[in-house]
Amino acid sequence: MLWQTEQQLEDLLCEVVSWDSRTGTEGEIQFAEKIKGKLLELEYFKERPTLIQFHDAGNERNAVTALYKQENIKKTIVLISHFDTVHTEEFGALGDLAFQPRELTKKFKEMLDSLPEDVQSDVTSGDYLFGRGTMDMKMGLVLHLHLLEQAIYEKWSINLLLVTVPDEEVNSSGMLTAVKGLVDIRERYDLNYTLFLNSEPSFSMQPQDAQYYIYSGTIGKIMPSALFYGRETHAGEPLQGINAHYMASFLTKKMEYNQAFSEEVYGERTPLPLCLKTYDLKADYSTQTSNHVAALYNVFLMKRNAKETMTSFREVATKAMEECAEEYRRVLAREENSEEHFNIDVWEYEELLNYARGKLGKEKTEEIIKETVALPNLDQREISMKVCDQIMAHCQELAPACILFFAPPYYPAINSSDDPLVQEKILLTKQLLQDHFNVKAEQVHYFNGISDLSYVNYDKDDKGWESYQNNTPVWDHLYTIPFDEMQKLQAPVLNIGPFGKDAHKLTERLHKQSAFVHTPFVLQKVVQTMFDGVIAGVGKE
Repeated sequence: MLWQTEQQLEDLLCEVVSWDSRTGTEGEIQFAEKIKGKLLELEYFKERPTLIQFHDAGNERNAVTALYKQENIKKTIVLISHFDTVHTEEFGALGDLAFQPRELTKKFKEMLDSLPEDVQSDVTSGDYLFGRGTMDMKMGLVLHLHLLEQAIYEKWSINLLLVTVPDEEVNSSGMLTAVKGLVDIRERYDLNYTLFLNSEPSFSMQPQDAQYYIYSGTIGKIMPSALFYGRETHAGEPLQGINAHYMASFLTKKMEYNQAFSEEVYGERTPLPLCLKTYDLKADYSTQTSNHVAALYNVFLMKRNAKETMTSFREVATKAMEECAEEYRRVLAREENSEEHFNIDVWEYEELLNYARGKLGKEKTEEIIKETVALPNLDQREISMKVCDQIMAHCQELAPACILFFAPPYYPAINSSDDPLVQEKILLTKQLLQDHFNVKAEQVHYFNGISDLSYVNYDKDDKGWESYQNNTPVWDHLYTIPFDEMQKLQAPVLNIGPFGKDAHKLTERLHKQSAFVHTPFVLQKVVQTMFDGVIAGVGKE
């Protein structure tokens, strides 16, 4: 067997990490073929190459699925991972070693004094492998290859479907593509998806947290955003218009750390919202004030859906613009003895779009959107605000106004904490780790690192996603979420992965015993109890 011993697993990880697959690079494109090559080293797939499939994720990238199928068996565990990594600018002069775990770990031993104290300790212990992707999350993919090979060799009486995707770190286009593939594969092979099993690493809950966690859900994330469209004026005549930066400051102040967007479920709380980025859409420097500014706000979710988020966002924005208008009226009264009536309207994108269609006609409005979407060298968030801006440019009678919209990406929150199967597997995992390795594991209800589990097991009765569709300017042009297909993938989610530290940092590292001994053993037992009965005191299902 190829991928079963500690040494074999470490060798495979180092090989897979060496395949530089930073999001948006040529390496990410090439990775699918490379992982297919590894799968074809198994005799099972050599004889059944059609069970390996590519799923087009755009920009020449592919998600990969590989199905181990037992005859006359429907029960299937879906093994989910991503193979892209974040970039490596922080490595500086060590950039050539970022994807060479053994060499990088050795190099860190030679430069201990330049590393933080806790990192020095981990380097000298010999317990960790350093490198981009070791923790997040190529070890998760390696663990799934390990399970797949074991299932084939031992002829496990259950189906395993490996799913590994690109672009988890930016827009999750890999998983959004894979969702449709999952529905097709289930129907083609008459499968019953019983569990979606991810192996994202155990993430720390606070600095230098050494606790090992397993997860029964994944936190959600959404980006309610706003275009502030004021009235331009010369800086020498500041009260002849209204500066969009001034407008934006009122909403940003109200959104930042706003507890109205905080949720608490199972004793866990979402981080507070904040502004991720602001944009001045004025093209160049001049003494003209900017009449169009945009801001993106980050909101984490547990129970709240898109519709509820937009409702709360509108309430906050309306109050913010009322306060902005009131303050501006006071300035006018003080500086110009003016009692001019002044207000700032708040519109959702859907409302603005309907207004524009009524004024310009549907055909002209769609032409504006298509021309804007085609603008080069802009990402999905920039295009989103540009669409709002260009429509407002044709509807300036509405100014000053605040236009609310959603910018990609959107990760719905998913949770299976109350599912009996998940509760049983969490108990089993805790017992195995404690009894065999003296490792204490704790359950976390929402994985705090954002994961592709957001796109399975979506509430089949929820319609709140329609608000997202209607208020996302690039919907069906550059970005879509297959909500209908997601609602068809009804099975609980569980995340069991290796322990590591400092994801997305220069000192990203993986705990070797956790990765090559503890987690493979646990995952094997968790899967085996799905089909062959009693292990570690857990009864038959």
